[in-house]
Amino acid sequence: MDVQIIYNTPHEIPLGWFIATYFYLTGLSAGSFVVSVIATIGGKAEYKPLGKIGAVLAPILLILAPLNLIIDLEQPLRFWHLFVYLNFTSPITYGTFLLTIYPISGLIYAWFVFKGNQKMASFFGIIGIPLAICTHGYTGFILALGKGRALWSTALMPSLFIVSAMVSGIALLILAASIRNRFFLKNTEEKERDKDLIIGLGKFMGGIIMMDIFMVFNAIIVLLTSTKEAYEVVKLMLIGSFSYEFLGIEIFLGGIIPLFLVFNKKTRKSLRWLIIASILTLIGVYSMRIVVVIAGQSIPLH
Repeated sequence: MDVQIIYNTPHEIPLGWFIATYFYLTGLSAGSFVVSVIATIGGKAEYKPLGKIGAVLAPILLILAPLNLIIDLEQPLRFWHLFVYLNFTSPITYGTFLLTIYPISGLIYAWFVFKGNQKMASFFGIIGIPLAICTHGYTGFILALGKGRALWSTALMPSLFIVSAMVSGIALLILAASIRNRFFLKNTEEKERDKDLIIGLGKFMGGIIMMDIFMVFNAIIVLLTSTKEAYEVVKLMLIGSFSYEFLGIEIFLGGIIPLFLVFNKKTRKSLRWLIIASILTLIGVYSMRIVVVIAGQSIPLH
């Protein structure tokens, strides 16, 4: 008698939308903070409003981000265990303290920015930059340690997260600065100076987008020529179930179109088109977080 045995082991995806959103919000915070500090210590008076906007956004976003982690826990009320039961061989332990120290540092920085204390604002800003980069960079580091996940297990992952954080942070500042220009500035001359500053920020965003796309391209080429599992996950992103999110939203909608808008002669000096470019960029970076987190778990480990 012939017997056919079929194994049907469930394939769980433990990290989902809440984790991707957490990564996204920490990136927005880090990017906003870094640009804010650059504007604050830049020395030019016209940069100061950008510094204030980033100083407000960065700690707010970083306070909201861990809520996604707590919600994602099966027992959310036990989140305080991370502060008590420490494992110094795990990056999560260091991340727990970074998520505490960085927003406190950011709030102190914001206080001195609004008090007009340039010396202390610069001091806490310089201290805060490595904290901001480490707070977001460690999330990419955690994924890079996932040795069984081909999409994650690359030394590029922390750098990809940091570069895309800068892109999204600049895009968010452009939106906030444009709202300020439109509704809160009355002097025509001041509005024009502010507009030139925002347009310059748009060009900066375009340069970082190019760097981001270049790094993604490198990562894809390495995966295509690596292991069978790496090849399969790239197929998911290029022609499979995640091709829409990766090629359609992340690369085309959130990368190629914004690049065209910020460098094209007909659109690069228009705040309206720059706002559209920034919104598309924010959508693209969020799609990147979704693709990395969920597509990275879509190839079974068995």
